[in-house]
Amino acid sequence: MEVSREAILDKTHYGLKIYAYVLRHYYPETTVLSVKGRDCGITRNPFNGGKETLRIHIDGVIATHRDTELKTFNGDVFDFAQYHFRITDEEELLHKINQELHLNLEVKEKSELDWLNGPDDTWYAYCSFFKAPVRNVFPAETMRLHQVFALITSDKYKRITEDLRAITDVKEARKFKANRFDYVTFSGTFEKRNDNNLLEHSNLLTIDFDHLDNLQELKAQLLNDEYFETEMLFTSPSGDGLKWIVRIDVSEVTHSEYFTAVANYIKYTYNIEVDQSGKDVSRACFLPYDPTAFLHKRHQAL
Repeated sequence: MEVSREAILDKTHYGLKIYAYVLRHYYPETTVLSVKGRDCGITRNPFNGGKETLRIHIDGVIATHRDTELKTFNGDVFDFAQYHFRITDEEELLHKINQELHLNLEVKEKSELDWLNGPDDTWYAYCSFFKAPVRNVFPAETMRLHQVFALITSDKYKRITEDLRAITDVKEARKFKANRFDYVTFSGTFEKRNDNNLLEHSNLLTIDFDHLDNLQELKAQLLNDEYFETEMLFTSPSGDGLKWIVRIDVSEVTHSEYFTAVANYIKYTYNIEVDQSGKDVSRACFLPYDPTAFLHKRHQAL
């Protein structure tokens, strides 16, 4: 059988084996599912702080889930796999499940010319990189997103990120961050970090979410947002916030107008007020250590 939803469900008992695989990743050496008929009862939800709020059930020919506490956290087994693998492309997700669960489904070989039939997804976003401290407003170099992603997921900022999160005094933490962290301007390249010295806009917008109680839940929701495709997503230096980088089009609408529209959308959709500083095109974004950061696959090619 070739890789498909139906073939995977057939090989994984309606998808229950996929749920079990993901849950065992977070809770090894424990019983993660107890199947009784078509119901699995309540188990821990890694996307809700490990609380025992996840109910899994077989609906027809597919296993589905819902969270008894988070009303927006529901879907089928493939939605759940997306949260874990952080893959939004369905074909790529199915192949990942086939590979990780050793289902041995046949992978159809693609012709070397198949790419000609697909859409051109080539797009390079450039931003300016600045060395600490934040009062240094002259960029050291120009970077693409995969280069910024490499810095964040490497150990380069691990020590200072840990040091920052150990500081309990708010003013001291703010001072430490301003003096010690390198930063980028995701919205474009600059001769000097000032809105009036923008060289070229990157068509990227940074949305800051601060002081979150449900960080993992919101992260999963943003990666599966209906209207905005995530270009990059990572945890803020403080550890209790998120930096969401999305693509915008400033050819007809200004950066600040676009920010206002996105902020209103987030308020309406997620009932969250976002940091208004993102309205500035020269907004500095400090680079932390986050080995679980997400980068859209279109930026991963060098």
